[in-house]
Amino acid sequence: MSQSQLFNHVFLSEPKLSFHPSRRSDVHIHPLKGLLQFGPYSKGLLVPDPIRIATLAPAGESQYLYSFLKELNSAYEPTERKEYLPAWPGFQRVFNVRMTAAGQGCHLELESQLEQEVDVSGAPHIALAMAITRALQQLDSKRNLFDVLFIYLPDRWQRGFTGGTDEDFDLHDHIKALTAGASMPVQIVRQGSGLSYSDRASVMWRIGLALYAKAGGVPWKLAHTEPETAYIGLSYSLRPMVSGKPRFVTCCSQVFDADGAGVEFIAYDTNEFEVQRENPFLSRTEMFRVMTRAMDLYRRRHAGRVPRRVMVHKTTEFKPDEVDGCMEAFHLCESVDLVQVVEDVGWRGAFHEKSGNAQAAAYPVPRGTLLGLGHYDALLWTHGAVSNIGNRPYFQGGRGTPRPIRLVRHAGHGNWDETAWAILALSKMDWNNDALYNPLPVTLEYAKVLSRVVKRMERLGTTPYQFRFFM
Repeated sequence: MSQSQLFNHVFLSEPKLSFHPSRRSDVHIHPLKGLLQFGPYSKGLLVPDPIRIATLAPAGESQYLYSFLKELNSAYEPTERKEYLPAWPGFQRVFNVRMTAAGQGCHLELESQLEQEVDVSGAPHIALAMAITRALQQLDSKRNLFDVLFIYLPDRWQRGFTGGTDEDFDLHDHIKALTAGASMPVQIVRQGSGLSYSDRASVMWRIGLALYAKAGGVPWKLAHTEPETAYIGLSYSLRPMVSGKPRFVTCCSQVFDADGAGVEFIAYDTNEFEVQRENPFLSRTEMFRVMTRAMDLYRRRHAGRVPRRVMVHKTTEFKPDEVDGCMEAFHLCESVDLVQVVEDVGWRGAFHEKSGNAQAAAYPVPRGTLLGLGHYDALLWTHGAVSNIGNRPYFQGGRGTPRPIRLVRHAGHGNWDETAWAILALSKMDWNNDALYNPLPVTLEYAKVLSRVVKRMERLGTTPYQFRFFM
């Protein structure tokens, strides 16, 4: 494609985050500095105070978790990402809630013989999974006595974290599938990435944010968004083949409010689908069902009102039957956008500060750069240089050439600005991450997690799930 065929590019402003439900001035583009300046969005609301912590650790090693939890209320200076990461002043000072050890019977250790079983077993992942499952069943009987469970997994058990070459097993996802079904928020703490990681400020920000969100808190929301808008992330997960049974797919539909919060999702199994290149596509009837249930979620939170505008994101194309099913479900909405978000694209870009200058700028393409390829295609740089974070443009990760994502519109009209800005804003709504943004909007980042975990759940409930149980 020659330069003359490209549409003009625009620079979308960096979305701001809101840290108070009524004070419109409590906004910031930096999530962590916003927390330090204003406190969390749900300050004084929703979150238990104190947050009661239960623990599960290897035999004789609970003290490692106790020491780690004490660290959360200590102060640390960052030793990495200094241009972005502020000092950690302690959990209570950031979130304005206390944390404490849960009551009697909420602190368990795994059986001492598990060490030998993991060392000598030909299937260490099964031994580990069975031991943790037994402990979780015990803790489930004490569920009303704690708010969040911390599980410590040492590096020496690494060989039991995944299954064999032909086995679809992941210990992290196995634990989440068990605990999500019991509405039990869990924080898994690894030795290398948690207990012994050198930058303690980085660890505390990451774990502290996750703990607050898993306890039911809302760290921030999007500011200055279009009201009466619903964002829906759609993901499918092919269940493993089981001998003698038809293959089926689990549909996950997540619904986000206009401010990027209100994270709930529904999941159910269907066998009305077609598979192309290992990607399932729903029939018109099934797409209508899943989108109708998504609308029910939104209406339940908004006194029966339907949104004026709906944006649906997924990573594969919308087949004609899927488009028809969506449009039938959203017939009461004024505007519907069905957008495919493609992460792996061959496009790259270099930024030139002056037109015609052959020398590229000293920093990458700005985040928020939007380049139209046509009426139905556009490139959006969700990863790139960001101004007003430090003394110079901040480039997350600090190296490489940022790749854009490709947006393909399968339904909807108008220019790309509003659709692209919403995706840019939603890339800042992952409360399980201390980074400024993710490459993908939260509608699809969470879809990745859900598709991995939900397929491992033996039974799917009929009521909506809260995503905090899957984080």
